[in-house]
Amino acid sequence: MRIAGLEKFSTVDFPGSLAAVVFAAGCNYRCFYCHNRAILNCPPLLSEAEVFAFLEKRAGLLDGVVFSGGEPALQSDLPQWLARVRALGYRTKLDTNGSRPETLRALLNAELLDYVAMDYKAPLDCYPALCGADSAGVAESLMLLRNSRIPYELRTTLVPQLTEAKLRKMAAAVPADANWFLQLYRPQPGNEVHLRGLTPYTPGEIETLAETLRRVRPNVRAR
Repeated sequence: MRIAGLEKFSTVDFPGSLAAVVFAAGCNYRCFYCHNRAILNCPPLLSEAEVFAFLEKRAGLLDGVVFSGGEPALQSDLPQWLARVRALGYRTKLDTNGSRPETLRALLNAELLDYVAMDYKAPLDCYPALCGADSAGVAESLMLLRNSRIPYELRTTLVPQLTEAKLRKMAAAVPADANWFLQLYRPQPGNEVHLRGLTPYTPGEIETLAETLRRVRPNVRAR
């Protein structure tokens, strides 16, 4: 696996678990607001052996391992890594953009995942403008999660391009019982060209939008 980073201890990335986070290099999207842009192309890589040695050492002290990115589903040996850390006694979580439903299906069928967090970026027809790629696979991944037996969540970063009307359109595709989190967008250097005078949402505005959407999807929350 091409590993671009390792967070050795996290209390917020895996619900109910103390976890390490393994960041896979590379992504097939180019979201202008990505907070991990440094690992999307050709970042310095960590030694696989050293990362696994750390996880071996922390087995029994940490509860889980999160595979994040970038997009970890692009890594051909992701199933092997999941199996190896589960053999150490860890619970596993996948952070994904949902663009590789065939990988997600295989991991679910092999029972290699305990939790999935999927980024639901925008209405499907808006992906090219926001993500630099189409939404192929996203709807299928939503269906797979809806029909799975493991807990999952959907996450949407509220860039100002996502109006209330677009969020309502997105809500129509969200499974009725899904946990859907609306996340604060934090502008980063270089984002200005994409905002074109738009003003980022405040935490209060996001909470108001979540309250509005709860009329049709009860498990929407601001984060």
